[in-house]
Amino acid sequence: MNPKEEIKIQFWSKKPGLTMEVQKADFNFEYQEKSTATQYTDEYEKLLFDCSVTIEQMREVDRLMVEEVGVSILMMMENASRNIALLSRRMLGGSVKNKRIVILCGKGNNGGDGLGAARHLINLGADVACFLSTTSSELRTDARVQYTVLKNIEAPIYEPSNSALDSMLTRADLIIDALLGYNIQENPKEPLASLIRSANNADKPVLAVDIPSGLNGDTGEASDSTMRATTTLTLALPKVGLLTDKARDYVGELYVADLSVPEAVYEKLNIHIQNIFEHEEIIKIS
Repeated sequence: MNPKEEIKIQFWSKKPGLTMEVQKADFNFEYQEKSTATQYTDEYEKLLFDCSVTIEQMREVDRLMVEEVGVSILMMMENASRNIALLSRRMLGGSVKNKRIVILCGKGNNGGDGLGAARHLINLGADVACFLSTTSSELRTDARVQYTVLKNIEAPIYEPSNSALDSMLTRADLIIDALLGYNIQENPKEPLASLIRSANNADKPVLAVDIPSGLNGDTGEASDSTMRATTTLTLALPKVGLLTDKARDYVGELYVADLSVPEAVYEKLNIHIQNIFEHEEIIKIS
């Protein structure tokens, strides 16, 4: 792609009557040829802010995807996990070869995203270790599928209370927080709280999947144990709580990744946004 090439992008906001068509030159568009993430300027950032979603709206997006579109959670998980791996590579300077990456995985879909990302990162040459917050027998259905795949390729997966965690965190080049997703709004309990504290104390770059564990996705309020992320990769659309001032110290840099949600799904929720991922799968918001 020629960096000087003119690009026209259209955006639709859920605010009535707001439609914009802009050219690349209008934006001071920052383009990196080998990167999967593109930074747009304030106008684009504002449009994504306008199209942020509440937790209830995101639950409905997931429901419509599964029940009406026929896209399974596992399929969405695969899209998410690949984008996690690609942004991890960007954070580590364009290559993950021989980089130590520790992934903290919960028992639900967020943990499944992390386990799926582990496979992609291993294939890219990273030295990956996954730590579960629960025993493998307690993993939910789709997370268990990802766990089984990793076991089949003999990837290192550790169950709770493993003594290797702290030493691995201190030697990590990157920590991925895949403990709690947007659905969990209460204070993290043990052993989740201890995992979050250990990651925060390691003083290493942290990539949070969808939302930092322990942060309220609607209000941006931090719980007693909240992950302090260097970068957050939110999925599909930004959650409103991530955009609040009080969340800033926990979210870090904020990116949004494509989950291939059809426009018609958003339209049913009166969210009028189109083609935001036309040129890039991962977009920097702030």
